[in-house]
Amino acid sequence: MAEIVASSKGIDTHTAFVGRQPIYGRSIDVFAYELLFRNNEVNRASFTDGNAATAQVMLNTFVEIGLDHIVDHHLAFINLTRDFVLGNYCIALPKDRVVLEVLENMGVDQELIDALNRLSGLGYRIALDDFVYHESLKPLVELADIIKVDVLELDRKTVARHVEILRQYPVKLLAEKVETHEEFEFCRDLGFDYFQGYFFCKPKVISAKPIPANRMAVLALLTQLQNPTIEISQLERIFQEDLSLGSQVLRYINSAFFEIPKQIDSIDQAVYMVGTDRLRMWASLLMLARIEEKPVELFVTAIVRARMCEQLALAHHVPDVDQYFTVGLFSILDGLLDQSMDNIIPTLPLEREIRQALLNRQGPLGMTLDCVLAYERGDWDTVLCHGFEVETVKAAYLEAISWTSYITPLLKS
Repeated sequence: MAEIVASSKGIDTHTAFVGRQPIYGRSIDVFAYELLFRNNEVNRASFTDGNAATAQVMLNTFVEIGLDHIVDHHLAFINLTRDFVLGNYCIALPKDRVVLEVLENMGVDQELIDALNRLSGLGYRIALDDFVYHESLKPLVELADIIKVDVLELDRKTVARHVEILRQYPVKLLAEKVETHEEFEFCRDLGFDYFQGYFFCKPKVISAKPIPANRMAVLALLTQLQNPTIEISQLERIFQEDLSLGSQVLRYINSAFFEIPKQIDSIDQAVYMVGTDRLRMWASLLMLARIEEKPVELFVTAIVRARMCEQLALAHHVPDVDQYFTVGLFSILDGLLDQSMDNIIPTLPLEREIRQALLNRQGPLGMTLDCVLAYERGDWDTVLCHGFEVETVKAAYLEAISWTSYITPLLKS
């Protein structure tokens, strides 16, 4: 297996990481995305005091990339600094597309409150981030549209007390850093309106609960399809045994996405026109799309990870990029099957490198997956530790987001 050789170039002033983290409604449908940002002057999304130039770098980045590119039709939550608010930079952002997040530690005084009231009067939605209630913060509460409560930082009794107090105001409540299904259910029962965190990627483990038969069937077929040495006759047999899958694959091969000049009527023709690897990839994505009773964003996350891993491998001329796609795609198996990876992976006939990457983040595959997961969380220091060129990582992420937003509706139709 070829190894990725990555460089360790630093970030220049025109380079920035931009990522996103989903925010859900009560039915675990995506309501918005929080934008995550960093460049060498902007560390952990905080600006240096009074540095309007740095704020402009952030603004230019969003203008260059485009909100539609990174959040599609959803709202974008943008974490602000005091300088950004008082410097009147917010008015350059589209008020119908953004929610302005205000940190309570930016220095709450009349100047800030007046500035936020002006923005609210212009139609901007205001969210209070990492909020811990205190009577002195009442002026902020009264102008806010959304209040974010860090449920990881506060104990449950305190969280419940916050809900009781804040329900006296006409605000929506958002539980952030929700990392388990148990925490999500607790917050939903308390009456929170929105939820943020990676609980949807985690297994909802119930002791002695078997993996549903329909999910096991999907997993077994996925594993077969990911075999890089699979022969055309084996592919044909898979599609013969699952006529619905074969029909779907041919429909997508004949769609405008592939721009095939003539109608494709058989699997062997499809292999000839698009190649075995592309055929296996599309069939795998279609199988994953069949999983029900899981949030769509889990499916989206799997595709973004798979595509980003693949793009990083392609950027470094790795010959077996299919393994990288597989590692990204299978990285959500625990959340999909509600079992730990330690229980799932030993049961699958996966190659040793893929097993090591999924279980222990070992080898070039594991390093790439770890980089992708760190980018997803906005853990920029870990991203940089892997030594990939900054522009390569950012480009891989944005391409994965774009590709996923295009094909997901096709796969779900």
